[in-house]
Amino acid sequence: MVIDKGFHEVSGADIPGILGEATCQGVPVFTLATAGRTDKEAFFGAVRRTLPLDPPLGPRMVWDALSDSVWGGLHELRSSRVVIVWPDARPVAGAEGDFWIALSILRDVTESLAEPRYTSGRPTQVSVYIAPAPSAGETAPPKG
Repeated sequence: MVIDKGFHEVSGADIPGILGEATCQGVPVFTLATAGRTDKEAFFGAVRRTLPLDPPLGPRMVWDALSDSVWGGLHELRSSRVVIVWPDARPVAGAEGDFWIALSILRDVTESLAEPRYTSGRPTQVSVYIAPAPSAGETAPPKG
């Protein structure tokens, strides 16, 4: 499995391979867990629990503050590559509302951190993998 920069929607079955490859390459991995929810509260909670944030987020849920904080936190890692996995989201097609905003922030962070002009010549290759949570008739991929 190749870890590609950018934003990708993948199958849940692809997640173990992505995680394994990132681990083999020594790439920091952050897994957002929202229990299948894609609302603002769930996304903010997952980001607060999982991602490095700089500056830290205050108690209010402000999208611009979240975007700046995630960008700053990932940049301060001083890692040339980072993988973010959201394995229990929902399909990206037709995203709207809070889910659309969350995806937009992840896309923007991915694109802007890759730009030397925005990062003082120290870009970060961010790879974001979104996998829809299994529907009622499907089974989740094995953990491990």
